[in-house]
Amino acid sequence: MERTCTILVLEDEPVILMDLQLAAEDCGCIALTASTCEAALEVLHAQSGSIDAAVLDVSLGNGLTCLPVAKELDRQGIPYILHSGDLDRHNERIRELKAELISKPAAAATVISAALAHCHEP
Repeated sequence: MERTCTILVLEDEPVILMDLQLAAEDCGCIALTASTCEAALEVLHAQSGSIDAAVLDVSLGNGLTCLPVAKELDRQGIPYILHSGDLDRHNERIRELKAELISKPAAAATVISAALAHCHEP
């Protein structure tokens, strides 16, 4: 029996975070949520080995980005989706990330479906 997909969702907008969480749960996934890089990194370390994929909001307010979390996901070999409405405002380090970009606004089901495509990959 295949285990349930666990998705980390990093998003600083509470309504969008809740929408993504509910969409993941509607698909039968476990959604682990965070609204800051620090919280997301704590989840990554606490849940080491159990996260299948992630959805990362690029811009987290006050000039902060998801880059530290993306680097840790890369280090752990966890695939992720970038979810952003303003990628062009960020430096080239964000553009160099090897991840699918889904532009905001996008339906939560579309974003979660893209993340699910990476779950259970060998």
